[in-house]
Amino acid sequence: MKRLHRLTAILVKLQSKKVVQAAELADKFEVSLRTIYRDMQALTDAGVPIGAEAGTGYFLVDGYSLPPVMFTEKEANALLTAAKIINTNNDQSLINEYKEAIDKVIAVLKTTQKEKLEILEQRIFTYTRTKDNPSNTLSVIQQAITDFRVLEIQYTAASKQFTKRRVEPLGAYFTNNVWVMIAYCRLRKDYREFRTDRIINLIETQEFFPPQAFTLEDYYKRWTEMYNSSSSSQ
Repeated sequence: MKRLHRLTAILVKLQSKKVVQAAELADKFEVSLRTIYRDMQALTDAGVPIGAEAGTGYFLVDGYSLPPVMFTEKEANALLTAAKIINTNNDQSLINEYKEAIDKVIAVLKTTQKEKLEILEQRIFTYTRTKDNPSNTLSVIQQAITDFRVLEIQYTAASKQFTKRRVEPLGAYFTNNVWVMIAYCRLRKDYREFRTDRIINLIETQEFFPPQAFTLEDYYKRWTEMYNSSSSSQ
């Protein structure tokens, strides 16, 4: 990668994340740490307000914004293909939000790029399975995860039992054409998983819960350990 392209890519990376580590950039661009240090100095010399904190990483100073991002044809093609895949998922809110995002991407493309994208749009296809019970709550759940907002849901379990409960949403994953929300359930006083297609009604409350250190990796590690422990005791 030429240096100019790398510097531009570093700027995009800085704008997309709160803090970026030098080692992360070195791995991404397959260069040495010394090269990254020189690149950062070059950007600073060019007037880009980059802050640095020892042991943390680099960041853009608040208030600085980059010019609109321009996409290559391959990047635009990848986004269009992702949109096709998104359309096959079972949550309508995700489809709607992604469509809005794609429209903004297309708006900044050159005329020739738009024409090529129209051709590609007509020539790629993803199979859509019939959605028995599509959901429309994922965008609200995603927002609640990052806002630490308590949700009130009316839920029908696999046993057909209907319950009303307040939950603290922590994560979500997609499997077997279904979105699943991971949350701390105040009714059961433990972590629970809720299929979004079984959420009959969802209300955003005005209550917030304290942020907690939660990652899907840690969650599944704990679940695996519990499962293995249970299996070995049988």
